[in-house]
Amino acid sequence: MVLYSVTVNVDKDIEEEWLEWMKSSHIPKVLNTGMFREHKMFRLLNEESGVEGTTFSIQYFADDINKINEYLENHAPDLINEHYEKYKDRHVSFRTLLEQIN
Repeated sequence: MVLYSVTVNVDKDIEEEWLEWMKSSHIPKVLNTGMFREHKMFRLLNEESGVEGTTFSIQYFADDINKINEYLENHAPDLINEHYEKYKDRHVSFRTLLEQIN
């Protein structure tokens, strides 16, 4: 299994709106690509001092790296752009890929 993790820090004043949009629009669009079997969303509890905003980790689980690569090539650019356009200067994000070790 491979994990595609998106970490996003959002301004506190848009946190509730952003969460609702993620749950009702963005995450369903990601899952509807058929590339992921499930997802989980977490709120970071131990923010570093001096970090403004609230940090979330959205984790998408895929069966293999080929599904992630297909997602990144064919679906991610539009979805990432939609997120950026909606919340331009109100967030920062980064993405990581992790492989499960048995």
